[in-house]
Amino acid sequence: METKRKALGKGLEQLFSNEVIDFDNFEKKIVNETSDNDVVEIPLSEIRSNPYQPRKEFDEEALQEFADNIRIHGIIQPIIVKKSIKGYELIAGERRTRASKLAGKTTIPAIIRDMSDQEMMEIALAENIQRENLNPIEEATAFSKIIESTNITQEEAAKRFGKSRSYLTNLLGLLKLPEETKKLVSENKISMGHARVLSKLSSIEEINKMAKRIVKDNLSVRDIENLTSDTEKKNPVKREKKYNTRYNIYENIMREKIGTKVKIGTKKIEIPFDSDKDLDRILEILGISLDGE
Repeated sequence: METKRKALGKGLEQLFSNEVIDFDNFEKKIVNETSDNDVVEIPLSEIRSNPYQPRKEFDEEALQEFADNIRIHGIIQPIIVKKSIKGYELIAGERRTRASKLAGKTTIPAIIRDMSDQEMMEIALAENIQRENLNPIEEATAFSKIIESTNITQEEAAKRFGKSRSYLTNLLGLLKLPEETKKLVSENKISMGHARVLSKLSSIEEINKMAKRIVKDNLSVRDIENLTSDTEKKNPVKREKKYNTRYNIYENIMREKIGTKVKIGTKKIEIPFDSDKDLDRILEILGISLDGE
């Protein structure tokens, strides 16, 4: 592993040895530590996207503007790639690569570095998160894949990417939304704040209905918090006659912590889950694990 780290170069070695991944100065360090002789022109036709690229939507108008700039000024900073069996895989520089193709270029300056699949995945996510390019659903999906493939906990993932535990819990909760509503989130028609409130609802029909209303009536997050509260009052769940208002406060706190709807009654707490994976997530948040695991 030590040999592998040295092969990565100081910039990458520092990036992965840090407790928190910092992508902000990643490319700058790599470029500064690379001699001009090690920057090579490679055919754009031989480059494919990072297979772990979480971003699915690209602003075509912004890319075209970038392409126009490249026609005039060329590529200021080389991309970073990994040699693969057939050509190269992008490590950093997706927009530069796409814009260069739009500009009619056939080659692009590049720095070649080696990297493992896990590092490729972490780099792709860090670049997009820290440069604020991902929509909430893309970000949630990327975090979910990293947690699942690397077997790290949510707490470790949050720390690794400089996020709070509650932020990541709420983000992953968005993946429970029905596809129709997730599409609206991906298209930035409803915000993460809206989606977070919707993810606490149990009815798919009600979620989709409320999501459409948010778009149509331009509702604020506070508006839908009030509306969903009214809906719950009109469709009450069977509860004890003497419902303690403190329980409502506790429910809200627990919902915030574990990202799912919690019901508290006299001498009883109900925490629903929709799969074994979701149960594992909740147990992890509560600090519960089986011996030996």
